[in-house]
Amino acid sequence: MAQADGNDNFPEVIYGLHAVREALRAGVRPLQRLLVLATDRQFGEIVRLAKEQRVPVHVEPRAAFDRLVPAGHHQGVVGVVAAKAYAEPDDILASAQAEGQTPMLVLLDGVEDPHNLGAILRTAEASGVQGVFIPERRAVGLTSTVAKASAGAVDHMSVGRVPNLSRLIERLQSAGIWVYALDAEATKVYTELDFRGPVALVFGGEGKGVRPGVRDACDDAAHIPMLGKVGSLNVSASAAIVLYEAVRQRRGSAGKKL
Repeated sequence: MAQADGNDNFPEVIYGLHAVREALRAGVRPLQRLLVLATDRQFGEIVRLAKEQRVPVHVEPRAAFDRLVPAGHHQGVVGVVAAKAYAEPDDILASAQAEGQTPMLVLLDGVEDPHNLGAILRTAEASGVQGVFIPERRAVGLTSTVAKASAGAVDHMSVGRVPNLSRLIERLQSAGIWVYALDAEATKVYTELDFRGPVALVFGGEGKGVRPGVRDACDDAAHIPMLGKVGSLNVSASAAIVLYEAVRQRRGSAGKKL
Protein backbone atom coordinates (compact mmCIF):
# COMPACT_ATOMS: atom_id res chain seq x y z
CA MET A 1 0.00 0.00 0.00
CA ALA A 2 1.50 3.32 -1.00
CA GLN A 3 -1.17 5.98 -1.06
CA ALA A 4 -3.88 7.32 1.22
CA ASP A 5 -6.69 9.46 -0.09
CA GLY A 6 -7.04 12.88 1.48
CA ASN A 7 -9.93 15.08 2.60
CA ASP A 8 -10.20 18.42 4.40
CA ASN A 9 -8.48 17.01 7.49
CA PHE A 10 -6.11 14.45 5.96
CA PRO A 11 -4.19 15.49 2.85
CA GLU A 12 -3.48 13.09 0.01
CA VAL A 13 -0.23 11.35 0.79
CA ILE A 14 2.22 8.83 -0.62
CA TYR A 15 3.99 6.74 2.01
CA GLY A 16 6.67 4.12 2.33
CA LEU A 17 10.33 4.29 1.35
CA HIS A 18 9.94 2.79 -2.12
CA ALA A 19 6.78 4.67 -3.12
CA VAL A 20 8.07 8.07 -2.04
CA ARG A 21 11.50 7.49 -3.62
CA GLU A 22 9.93 6.58 -6.96
CA ALA A 23 7.54 9.53 -6.81
CA LEU A 24 10.48 11.87 -6.35
CA ARG A 25 12.44 10.22 -9.15
CA ALA A 26 9.54 10.29 -11.62
CA GLY A 27 8.43 13.82 -10.82
CA VAL A 28 4.96 13.14 -12.23
CA ARG A 29 3.11 13.80 -8.98
CA PRO A 30 4.64 16.91 -7.36
CA LEU A 31 5.07 16.84 -3.60
CA GLN A 32 4.13 19.73 -1.37
CA ARG A 33 6.45 18.55 1.42
CA LEU A 34 8.29 15.50 2.68
CA LEU A 35 7.97 14.18 6.23
CA VAL A 36 10.67 11.90 7.65
CA LEU A 37 11.41 10.44 11.07
CA ALA A 38 15.07 11.44 10.75
CA THR A 39 17.66 12.56 8.22
CA ASP A 40 20.10 9.71 8.88
CA ARG A 41 21.42 7.18 6.36
CA GLN A 42 18.14 5.30 6.06
CA PHE A 43 16.41 8.37 4.67
CA GLY A 44 19.45 10.00 3.08
CA GLU A 45 18.59 9.35 -0.58
CA ILE A 46 14.98 10.47 -0.21
CA VAL A 47 16.01 13.66 1.61
CA ARG A 48 18.59 14.39 -1.11
CA LEU A 49 16.06 13.88 -3.91
CA ALA A 50 13.57 16.14 -2.14
CA LYS A 51 16.09 18.94 -1.67
CA GLU A 52 17.13 18.70 -5.32
CA GLN A 53 13.50 19.30 -6.26
CA ARG A 54 13.09 22.05 -3.63
CA VAL A 55 10.55 20.02 -1.70
CA PRO A 56 10.61 21.17 1.95
CA VAL A 57 11.74 18.40 4.33
CA HIS A 58 10.25 18.20 7.84
CA VAL A 59 11.44 15.89 10.62
CA GLU A 60 8.34 14.76 12.53
CA PRO A 61 7.62 12.42 15.49
CA ARG A 62 6.14 8.99 14.82
CA ALA A 63 2.73 10.15 16.06
CA ALA A 64 2.44 12.50 13.09
CA PHE A 65 2.95 9.61 10.66
CA ASP A 66 0.47 7.41 12.49
CA ARG A 67 -2.10 10.18 12.24
CA LEU A 68 -1.59 10.69 8.50
CA VAL A 69 -1.40 6.96 7.70
CA PRO A 70 -3.41 5.22 10.45
CA ALA A 71 -3.70 1.88 8.66
CA GLY A 72 -0.53 1.70 6.59
CA HIS A 73 3.15 0.83 6.93
CA HIS A 74 4.62 4.28 6.40
CA GLN A 75 8.20 3.26 7.31
CA GLY A 76 8.81 6.74 8.69
CA VAL A 77 8.41 8.61 5.40
CA VAL A 78 5.37 10.40 3.98
CA GLY A 79 5.12 12.64 0.93
CA VAL A 80 2.24 15.13 0.92
CA VAL A 81 1.00 15.38 -2.67
CA ALA A 82 0.45 18.77 -4.28
CA ALA A 83 -2.64 19.39 -6.40
CA LYS A 84 -0.47 20.60 -9.29
CA ALA A 85 3.15 21.34 -10.08
CA TYR A 86 4.60 24.66 -8.96
CA ALA A 87 5.72 27.09 -11.63
CA GLU A 88 9.27 28.37 -11.80
CA PRO A 89 9.52 31.97 -10.52
CA ASP A 90 11.49 32.95 -13.65
CA ASP A 91 8.69 31.66 -15.86
CA ILE A 92 6.04 33.58 -13.91
CA LEU A 93 8.01 36.80 -14.16
CA ALA A 94 8.67 36.30 -17.86
CA SER A 95 4.96 35.71 -18.51
CA ALA A 96 4.00 38.80 -16.51
CA GLN A 97 6.44 40.92 -18.52
CA ALA A 98 5.48 39.54 -21.92
CA GLU A 99 4.50 41.98 -24.65
CA GLY A 100 1.10 43.48 -23.99
CA GLN A 101 1.16 42.57 -20.30
CA THR A 102 1.41 44.85 -17.28
CA PRO A 103 2.65 42.77 -14.35
CA MET A 104 0.27 42.26 -11.44
CA LEU A 105 1.55 39.62 -9.04
CA VAL A 106 0.52 38.43 -5.57
CA LEU A 107 2.87 37.41 -2.75
CA LEU A 108 1.42 35.60 0.27
CA ASP A 109 3.41 35.80 3.50
CA GLY A 110 2.48 32.77 5.58
CA VAL A 111 -1.14 32.02 4.62
CA GLU A 112 -1.83 28.70 6.37
CA ASP A 113 -5.56 28.13 5.81
CA PRO A 114 -6.17 26.14 2.59
CA HIS A 115 -9.59 27.72 2.12
CA ASN A 116 -8.04 31.19 2.23
CA LEU A 117 -5.39 30.24 -0.32
CA GLY A 118 -8.02 28.70 -2.58
CA ALA A 119 -10.22 31.80 -2.39
CA ILE A 120 -7.24 34.08 -3.12
CA LEU A 121 -6.29 32.01 -6.16
CA ARG A 122 -9.87 32.30 -7.42
CA THR A 123 -9.90 36.09 -7.04
CA ALA A 124 -6.38 36.42 -8.46
CA GLU A 125 -7.32 34.48 -11.58
CA ALA A 126 -10.53 36.48 -12.06
CA SER A 127 -8.76 39.83 -11.66
CA GLY A 128 -5.99 39.16 -14.16
CA VAL A 129 -3.08 38.35 -11.85
CA GLN A 130 -0.32 36.55 -13.77
CA GLY A 131 1.11 34.64 -10.83
CA VAL A 132 1.02 34.00 -7.09
CA PHE A 133 4.07 33.34 -4.92
CA ILE A 134 4.08 31.46 -1.62
CA PRO A 135 6.97 30.65 0.76
CA GLU A 136 8.31 27.13 1.02
CA ARG A 137 7.83 26.99 4.80
CA ARG A 138 5.20 28.00 7.34
CA ALA A 139 2.51 28.26 4.67
CA VAL A 140 -0.07 26.00 3.08
CA GLY A 141 0.81 24.57 -0.32
CA LEU A 142 -1.27 23.40 -3.26
CA THR A 143 -3.31 20.74 -1.50
CA SER A 144 -6.49 19.10 -2.77
CA THR A 145 -8.45 21.29 -0.34
CA VAL A 146 -6.90 24.41 -1.87
CA ALA A 147 -7.79 23.17 -5.34
CA LYS A 148 -11.40 22.59 -4.30
CA ALA A 149 -11.69 26.00 -2.60
CA SER A 150 -10.32 27.71 -5.72
CA ALA A 151 -13.28 26.42 -7.76
CA GLY A 152 -10.98 25.42 -10.61
CA ALA A 153 -8.81 28.54 -10.59
CA VAL A 154 -5.75 26.55 -9.48
CA ASP A 155 -5.67 24.97 -12.94
CA HIS A 156 -5.34 28.39 -14.59
CA MET A 157 -3.13 30.26 -12.11
CA SER A 158 0.65 29.92 -11.99
CA VAL A 159 1.84 29.44 -8.40
CA GLY A 160 5.53 29.69 -7.54
CA ARG A 161 7.15 28.62 -4.30
CA VAL A 162 10.22 30.48 -3.06
CA PRO A 163 12.55 30.04 -0.07
CA ASN A 164 12.69 33.75 0.80
CA LEU A 165 10.03 36.38 0.08
CA SER A 166 12.31 39.33 0.87
CA ARG A 167 14.77 38.23 -1.79
CA LEU A 168 11.94 37.75 -4.24
CA ILE A 169 10.78 41.30 -3.52
CA GLU A 170 14.26 42.63 -4.28
CA ARG A 171 14.26 40.68 -7.50
CA LEU A 172 10.89 42.08 -8.55
CA GLN A 173 11.99 45.61 -7.73
CA SER A 174 15.11 45.20 -9.86
CA ALA A 175 12.77 44.19 -12.71
CA GLY A 176 10.89 47.50 -12.39
CA ILE A 177 7.93 46.20 -10.39
CA TRP A 178 6.59 48.22 -7.47
CA VAL A 179 5.86 46.10 -4.40
CA TYR A 180 3.08 47.12 -2.00
CA ALA A 181 2.20 45.44 1.31
CA LEU A 182 -1.22 45.39 2.89
CA ASP A 183 -0.50 46.34 6.50
CA ALA A 184 -3.08 47.30 9.15
CA GLU A 185 -0.57 49.69 10.75
CA ALA A 186 0.17 51.63 7.55
CA THR A 187 -0.94 55.26 7.41
CA LYS A 188 -1.91 55.24 3.73
CA VAL A 189 -5.29 53.90 2.54
CA TYR A 190 -5.13 51.24 -0.18
CA THR A 191 -7.01 53.44 -2.66
CA GLU A 192 -4.10 55.91 -2.54
CA LEU A 193 -1.74 53.39 -4.10
CA ASP A 194 -1.16 53.53 -7.85
CA PHE A 195 -1.88 50.11 -9.32
CA ARG A 196 -1.79 51.16 -12.98
CA GLY A 197 1.84 50.20 -13.55
CA PRO A 198 3.75 46.98 -12.84
CA VAL A 199 2.88 45.95 -9.26
CA ALA A 200 3.20 43.08 -6.82
CA LEU A 201 0.87 42.97 -3.81
CA VAL A 202 1.89 41.36 -0.52
CA PHE A 203 -0.74 39.93 1.84
CA GLY A 204 0.06 38.53 5.27
CA GLY A 205 -1.01 35.33 6.97
CA GLU A 206 -3.90 34.81 9.35
CA GLY A 207 -3.45 36.66 12.62
CA LYS A 208 0.15 37.77 12.09
CA GLY A 209 -0.13 39.79 8.90
CA VAL A 210 2.95 40.69 6.86
CA ARG A 211 6.15 40.07 8.80
CA PRO A 212 8.22 43.19 9.59
CA GLY A 213 11.20 42.08 7.49
CA VAL A 214 8.99 41.49 4.46
CA ARG A 215 7.12 44.75 5.06
CA ASP A 216 10.37 46.72 5.23
CA ALA A 217 11.49 45.28 1.89
CA CYS A 218 8.39 46.67 0.14
CA ASP A 219 8.20 50.04 -1.60
CA ASP A 220 5.07 51.13 0.25
CA ALA A 221 2.22 49.86 2.42
CA ALA A 222 -1.43 50.64 2.92
CA HIS A 223 -4.41 49.53 4.96
CA ILE A 224 -8.12 48.88 4.43
CA PRO A 225 -10.19 51.21 6.66
CA MET A 226 -12.17 49.35 9.31
CA LEU A 227 -15.29 51.28 10.30
CA GLY A 228 -16.89 48.69 12.57
CA LYS A 229 -15.84 46.97 15.77
CA VAL A 230 -13.68 44.19 14.26
CA GLY A 231 -10.02 44.97 13.74
CA SER A 232 -9.35 43.27 10.43
CA LEU A 233 -10.75 41.30 7.52
CA ASN A 234 -10.07 37.75 6.45
CA VAL A 235 -6.97 37.71 4.20
CA SER A 236 -8.94 36.39 1.23
CA ALA A 237 -11.49 39.20 1.61
CA SER A 238 -8.68 41.75 1.87
CA ALA A 239 -7.07 40.38 -1.27
CA ALA A 240 -10.35 40.61 -3.17
CA ILE A 241 -10.87 44.25 -2.15
CA VAL A 242 -7.37 45.37 -3.11
CA LEU A 243 -7.14 43.37 -6.33
CA TYR A 244 -10.39 44.80 -7.61
CA GLU A 245 -9.23 48.30 -6.76
CA ALA A 246 -6.31 47.51 -9.05
CA VAL A 247 -8.75 46.32 -11.72
CA ARG A 248 -10.79 49.53 -11.31
CA GLN A 249 -7.74 51.74 -11.70
CA ARG A 250 -6.40 49.84 -14.69
CA ARG A 251 -9.68 49.78 -16.54
CA GLY A 252 -10.21 53.45 -15.73
CA SER A 253 -6.85 54.39 -17.20
CA ALA A 254 -7.77 52.45 -20.32
CA GLY A 255 -11.12 54.27 -20.63
CA LYS A 256 -13.17 51.20 -19.72
CA LYS A 257 -15.93 50.84 -17.16
CA LEU A 258 -15.56 48.25 -14.41
